[in-house]
Amino acid sequence: MAEQKDGRQAAGQQDRVTRFSAPKGVPDYVPPASAEFVAVRDGLIGAARLAGYGHIELPVFEDTGLFARGVGESTDVVTKEMYTFADRGDRSVTLRPEGTAGVMRAVIEHGLDRGQLPVKLCYSGPFFRYERPQAGRYRQLQQVGVEAIGVDDPALDAEVIAIADAGFRSLGLTGFRLEITSLGDDTCRPQYRELLQQYLFALDLDEDTRRRAEINPLRVLDDKRKEVREMTAAAPLMLDHLSDTAKGHFEEVLGHLDALGVPYTVNPRMVRGLDYYTKTTFEFVHDGLGAQSGIGGGGRYDGLMAQLGGQPLSGIGFGLGVDRTMLALEAEGKVVVGPARCEVFGVPLGDDAKRTLVAIAGQLRAAGIRVDLAYGGRGVKGAMKAADRSGARFALVLGDRDLEEGVIGVKELATGDQQSIPLDTVVAELGARLV
Repeated sequence: MAEQKDGRQAAGQQDRVTRFSAPKGVPDYVPPASAEFVAVRDGLIGAARLAGYGHIELPVFEDTGLFARGVGESTDVVTKEMYTFADRGDRSVTLRPEGTAGVMRAVIEHGLDRGQLPVKLCYSGPFFRYERPQAGRYRQLQQVGVEAIGVDDPALDAEVIAIADAGFRSLGLTGFRLEITSLGDDTCRPQYRELLQQYLFALDLDEDTRRRAEINPLRVLDDKRKEVREMTAAAPLMLDHLSDTAKGHFEEVLGHLDALGVPYTVNPRMVRGLDYYTKTTFEFVHDGLGAQSGIGGGGRYDGLMAQLGGQPLSGIGFGLGVDRTMLALEAEGKVVVGPARCEVFGVPLGDDAKRTLVAIAGQLRAAGIRVDLAYGGRGVKGAMKAADRSGARFALVLGDRDLEEGVIGVKELATGDQQSIPLDTVVAELGARLV
């Protein structure tokens, strides 16, 4: 009876063990889907590396003031979406909601702005925004970004945009479009701001929207609510009030994009969601994603460095969504296939064979070949199924009799062809076949 009672208690305790799930709005990428995630991320950033952009690794959290000042206190990102908390030293820190402010802080802190210009950097990783989770909108989002800092040159604007375009196309994505506009400069923005505010203050705006119009009236044009969009349909547009300098800059950017063969659509109503953008501003849109159609975007931020305590240098950059790019590929019925988990799979038939294959696997890995083994004493049938599922090109089949003869079976899994080769040549043989 006591044993039965103890058994029931143990079972009850097991039932009460908490099973954890990922936080809401935070996607997991596990094999095999994770291979596509890596391939998409690397494909998006590959074009930047071809253009001479160096890698920068950023902290996942920063001083809250960096984002409040750099991103803009009137933005939804700062007012509604940041993960902000006090650390054990009672300092206010925030999980990074975007990359540009952190890159600019690092450039200033490490004096990169005092070397060769432009400073060209690229990065990837998770970013965090507290939003209502839905398809294509996550609380932990994965992005690839580039920043080119220190030179105000329309050709550099075009290079940055072309890198993003090339990244999408390298993955086989076709159903997207580039929308572009100019948000003016310091010589025309103040006058336009006053003109836009006059228009907005004459409307019947709710209290929050009126407050936003006072802080940054451009943000009202970015409002997604139908009633606000209808009220602002006839609002004056920045593109119609550019200074000669800003207009000339924008025309040069478009000319360089034409020369690079990058198609675009001028969208005079486009407003990015961050306050630091000036002049060239752009977004990549994919209509296959519904409401969350943006797959990436960016622009020029000429006053940001000085605002964060650095030199008055210009900059331009973008952020591309890895998650949303994967959804766009899915909408087009396309899959980006990453490299197989392994190239060679070892199938040992016996303890002595396993010891030998473990050693061979080490030698192959040292030669740069991806290798896995059938562990746990599986039978031949189960081990060969595991080999097929691994994605490997070759299986190495080794039994005790093979050991005695000094040979090993090399099976090409796609065709089923198998041949025996000398054990002491297997590393060189596979190296030659996998070139």
